[in-house]
Amino acid sequence: MRANTFGRRAGGTVEFGRASLVSTRTETTPMISKVLAAITLAVGLAGTATAQDWYVSGSIGIAQQSDSDNGGSTGAFTTGNLGDGSTLPVEAGTPYGWQTEFDSGLSIAGELGARVSPSIRAGVELSYTQADVDTHNGVFLADIDLTDVDAAALAGAPDPLGVSVGDLVADGQGELTTLSVFANAYYDFNTGGQIQPYVGAGIGLMDVDVEYAPSGVGIIDDSETVLAWQLKAGASFKVSDQWDIFGEYTYRQSDDIETENSLFPGTLDIENQQNVFAIGARYTFGS
Repeated sequence: MRANTFGRRAGGTVEFGRASLVSTRTETTPMISKVLAAITLAVGLAGTATAQDWYVSGSIGIAQQSDSDNGGSTGAFTTGNLGDGSTLPVEAGTPYGWQTEFDSGLSIAGELGARVSPSIRAGVELSYTQADVDTHNGVFLADIDLTDVDAAALAGAPDPLGVSVGDLVADGQGELTTLSVFANAYYDFNTGGQIQPYVGAGIGLMDVDVEYAPSGVGIIDDSETVLAWQLKAGASFKVSDQWDIFGEYTYRQSDDIETENSLFPGTLDIENQQNVFAIGARYTFGS
C-alpha cells in the first residue's frame, strides 16, 4: 500500500468510511421572499392594465445548455484499486471535479402578462428545459489527473476494472432538467408598426434536477431550487389585433447547483447557464 494520501495539506488522515454528509446549502428563505416580491410586483403592474391589455403566450425552442465546470470537495474515503493493487486514503475536504458537455435540448415556456403602457409589458413566465449529457472529461482529485487511472479507484472496487476513468466518463449518460418561474418586464420598440423589436429581463426561481450516470454508473442524482435570472431580445410580428407571433433569444443563468455524490462521499457544485432560441405566439384578450 502507498503511504501518501489524497487530501489537504493540513490535517491528519481520516479512517475509511462513507460518512454522512451535512448539508451546507445556503438558506433559501430570504431568496425566495425576494423572488416572490418580484413576482408580486409584476402581477401588480399587470393588474393596472385594462381587460384589453392582458395577454397569454406560449413558445417552443432549442435550449443550448452551456458546458459545466463541476467542482466540489470529498468526504473521507479510501479509493478502490488504482490498477496496481494499491489504494489511497482520501481526506475530507479534498477538491475534485470535471467538465461536463451537453447536447442541445428542448425548451417550452408559457407566460401570462399585460401591457401597462404603450411600450412596457410585465408578465409571469413558467419555463421547462431538458438537455442530455454528451460527455464528461478532465476528472481530477486534489492535484492529480485521473484520466488514465483505472476506474476501480473511484468506484471503490477491490480489483481493476480494465477501463480508465477517462474512458468511463466519456460515455456521458444523464440529463439536466429545469422548471422555472420568472417575473419578467419588457420594453417594446416601434409599437405602432407591424414588426416590433423588444428587450426584456426577468428574475425567478429554478428547480434544477441533475443526473450524471456515465457508462451507467450513477454519480449524481439530485436537485436543488435556486435563484435565477434571464435577459431576452426578440421581435414580434403583428398578425391581427389580437394575435402576434414572435422569435426570441434568452440568456439564462442560475446559482450553482449543490448536489451530493452517490459514488463516494462528497458534494459537487454544477454550473447552469443556457442560451435559448424560441418561436412562439401571443394572444391579447379583448377586441
